[in-house]
Amino acid sequence: MKKLTLTALIAATLIGVTSPAMAQPMGRHNDAWALTPARNSQIRQDINGLDRAIARAQARRTISPREAQGLRRDAIQVQRLYARYARGGLDRQEVRDLQGRVNGVRQQLRLERRDWDGQRG
Repeated sequence: MKKLTLTALIAATLIGVTSPAMAQPMGRHNDAWALTPARNSQIRQDINGLDRAIARAQARRTISPREAQGLRRDAIQVQRLYARYARGGLDRQEVRDLQGRVNGVRQQLRLERRDWDGQRG
């Protein structure tokens, strides 16, 4: 009987603790996925990493200057999109969109390294 009472008391306490947090509105800036310093830093690092990876591949001559120019143009578009999104705070969809675009440029860089034709695409 004591275990049942203790379990009920713990459950009631937990419900009381979590209810106020759950009652907060889930607007754009209160969303759990909203821009936090850690997410902001990670996304910026990923975008800046694109520039470094492109420069490194060009320096090693695994991609041509023409291929590097096209990839840099794609990376700049991602940077501009990040700047536009970050002005109002990033929401979950914007984070996903940015990460998808970063991954797309990385994939294109991998493909350009392997094709050895010196041309874009």
